[in-house]
Amino acid sequence: MTDSKYFTTTKKGEIFELKAELNSDKKEKKKEAVKKVIASMTVGKDVSALFPDVVNCMQTDNLELKKLVYLYLMNYAKSQPDMAIMAVNTFVKDCEDPNPLIRALAVRTMGCIRVDKITEYLCEPLRKCLKDEDPYVRKTAAVCVAKLHDINAQLVEDQGFLDTLKDLISDSNPMVVANAVAALSEIAESHPSSNLLDLNPQSINKLLTALNECTEWGQIFILDCLANYMPKDDREAQSICERVTPRLSHANSAVVLSAVKVLMKFMEMLSKDLDYYGTLLKKLAPPLVTLLSAEPELQYVALRNINLIVQKRPEILKHEMKVFFVKYNDPIYVKLEKLDIMIRLASQANIAQVLAELKEYATEVDVDFVRKAVRAIGRCAIKVEQSAERCVSTLLDLIQTKVNYVVQEAIVVIKDIFRKYPNKYESVIATLCENLDSLDEPEARAAMIWIVGEYAERIDNADELLESFLEGFHDESTQVQLQLLTAIVKLFLKKPTETQELVQQVLSLATQDSDNPDLRDRGYIYWRLLSTDPVAAKEVVLAEKPLISEETDLIEPTLLDELICYIGTLASVYHKPPSAFVEGSRGSVHKSLPPRTGSSESAESPDAAPSGAPPSEQPAVIPTQGDLLGDLLNLDLGPPASGPPVATSSVQLGAVDLLGGGLDSLMGGSSFAAPSAVMPATLGPPLSSGLGDLFELAGGVGTLSGSYVAPRTVWLPAMKAKGLEISGTFSRQAGAISMELSLTNKALQVMSDFAIQFNRNSFGLAPAAPLQIHAPLTPNQTVEISLPLNTVGSVMKMDPLSNLQVAVKNNIDVFYFSTLYPLHILFVEDGKMERQMFLATWKDIPNENEAQFQIKDCPLNADAVSSKLQGSNIFTIAKRNVEGQDMLYQSLKLTNGIWVLAELRIQPGSPSFTLSLKCRAPEVSQCVYQAYETILKN
Repeated sequence: MTDSKYFTTTKKGEIFELKAELNSDKKEKKKEAVKKVIASMTVGKDVSALFPDVVNCMQTDNLELKKLVYLYLMNYAKSQPDMAIMAVNTFVKDCEDPNPLIRALAVRTMGCIRVDKITEYLCEPLRKCLKDEDPYVRKTAAVCVAKLHDINAQLVEDQGFLDTLKDLISDSNPMVVANAVAALSEIAESHPSSNLLDLNPQSINKLLTALNECTEWGQIFILDCLANYMPKDDREAQSICERVTPRLSHANSAVVLSAVKVLMKFMEMLSKDLDYYGTLLKKLAPPLVTLLSAEPELQYVALRNINLIVQKRPEILKHEMKVFFVKYNDPIYVKLEKLDIMIRLASQANIAQVLAELKEYATEVDVDFVRKAVRAIGRCAIKVEQSAERCVSTLLDLIQTKVNYVVQEAIVVIKDIFRKYPNKYESVIATLCENLDSLDEPEARAAMIWIVGEYAERIDNADELLESFLEGFHDESTQVQLQLLTAIVKLFLKKPTETQELVQQVLSLATQDSDNPDLRDRGYIYWRLLSTDPVAAKEVVLAEKPLISEETDLIEPTLLDELICYIGTLASVYHKPPSAFVEGSRGSVHKSLPPRTGSSESAESPDAAPSGAPPSEQPAVIPTQGDLLGDLLNLDLGPPASGPPVATSSVQLGAVDLLGGGLDSLMGGSSFAAPSAVMPATLGPPLSSGLGDLFELAGGVGTLSGSYVAPRTVWLPAMKAKGLEISGTFSRQAGAISMELSLTNKALQVMSDFAIQFNRNSFGLAPAAPLQIHAPLTPNQTVEISLPLNTVGSVMKMDPLSNLQVAVKNNIDVFYFSTLYPLHILFVEDGKMERQMFLATWKDIPNENEAQFQIKDCPLNADAVSSKLQGSNIFTIAKRNVEGQDMLYQSLKLTNGIWVLAELRIQPGSPSFTLSLKCRAPEVSQCVYQAYETILKN
């Protein structure tokens, strides 16, 4: 009969019977009684009254009985500490038993009895067991040290157990090594400041040797420990990777993920040019794919980890798209994760497959899954430009199905496609408008309203459509109300005469009848803009939108790097750092990837520059930019400390006639009064930081001295332009950009009626005034003109970036030429970044965005370099001397709001400098480097 019989009895008066049986002389009867006691204890009965009787049964050679008694002891020692001391003698005796199993059992049980009085008696037996000749006893004792440390850390340190534990890392038995590592890691986690696991190449070698021979959980402990080690160079990193790679083929998925974590971390230190780097990438794919054939729960954990890996290194799985295709019987949580990874891996090579698959998913029955699939089609269009056409036609097919939730999701993603590819797919607007009445979700309604407002000039009945939304304005969600307000203001600016009543109606609903502060504030801003400066209103509200970036849901790079260090743990499933969900000291350990090889993030990086602000202030970080387009949000609120007045039609707050009708220019004379509202007189003090005195350099935010002007070169030779020769250069003086032109007539006839036009270019350069040549140009005559430029023209990314295509017309013909403008004419006067902001931004910009260049043959010292660059609006923020090298930390800002951070390394006496540039739009780095060269060498 099995032991289940012990759990079936429910007799009354059982305790007395058990007492009698426990004190019986017959061994078999005793054993039966203890089994009954344990069964009662297991089902929750209180059998603590039998404590002395059970403890008496400890004096036995029977291993099974001993285990049962020890089990009872562990459970009740806490509630009966005085009685538990009775058992100490037996423990001490058992620790010297000839049978290693009993020795290990005794030391294990002593570690589990969390009673202060007993712990001091435990030290001597534990010391002996740590040096026991049997590895089974040693490995048990190693874990016991960690348990004891949790009860009384001071005692463990005083008794020298930590040093003994460190010695066990060199043990001959791999299981002892694994347990010693596990115990030390456990202790180190609860005491992050103590440097217990002081790893060096010798101890790492021992761990790697033990790795091949210990059990799977031992391997995990060792791999996790290896992941915390920082190799001294790329050769050591490579040799560790080579010895860890065989673990990728282990049957236990936890071992595989731990090995992946070690490899992902150490790959940071390997150069991408190495053959081994490519080999390693190939080896990482199969084990990750294999994890996806496990049961769904394991698949989900694997997919969450793969999601992180794909964001960090998409090249690992770029050829494995098919394994992420959804199976009909996958649970929904696995399906959604697979979808996410499919989009991350989508590229021009596999987009046809992906789209066919997504279209299939959009006809499934699971609503959540279908929504995500429709959204995925839109994300593919934004990510892979070549597929946009197919994606839009797929979305239109789905809209034709008239399935409500499919239509709504499709409209939301089409809005994003319009943002990414302006003036390309607007022909579908009519189809979208047909589905207006079926929209009931806030996000879809808001998207549709945005489309109507943005393309009001193409929709004949735009005012009627928006009016239909306005009827239930107060029942709409905030998202829809805000969108509706903006859309009607856009419509009004495009068709002022027809929509005056509509705009007054929405402004009064938003400001007077609403209690939502966001909506009210936006309403007042629009009202003020419209009533004071309609031209400015048009510039602000109808400004060209920056293109949206491809992947908006990527994890922020510093967090991603931290999560890579936690692959295979809960943090990698939640996609949150441990500090977000673990309380106490364990969650506060912050891990990060080693710096990439070739990056200058070493002792002399600006992280080491002395900080000027108290550490409690979190420095602000410049927001990411989607492309080479400035973002309205990047404009400073505070005026620059010095610099030329900016000539824009800015509204002077505090001096506005709120009731004045300034809309005559738009509407032909009718007045338009805003309700009186309490508005701030100013926007507060300028945002100065008070850190200026820390900088070694004089000078305010910007200087008015002109930047370097290159000598004129011939842009259009006479033989290509029927006798007209154009040479020129670019300059920036006092904040104004101009094109300095020389026009020479080398033909035999008079030239007149000159005009000039620029093609769209990377930074929106355009003539700010017509090309004025007052008198006709006679043969052999040269005229010099300074053509003012601005940066509000149309933007299109050119290759190379600073390429400018120009057309010049005269009475003879139209002539075309292209030239490269020096990027430093776009460096603005307020490009000096505050030091704390510099440090925070440098850390925040990912390392892969860093570019290094050599500037040769430049025999200047650091001060001369600094002042020369300052003349062209490259500002030195801090200067330090590290190991005899002068380090200059510099910042500059382009006209479209992109910041570039620089570290210039100057070795006194050497004519070569090292320039490291960090920027959120790394494509500008090459041009910035050329600007540095041009300025410093002239």
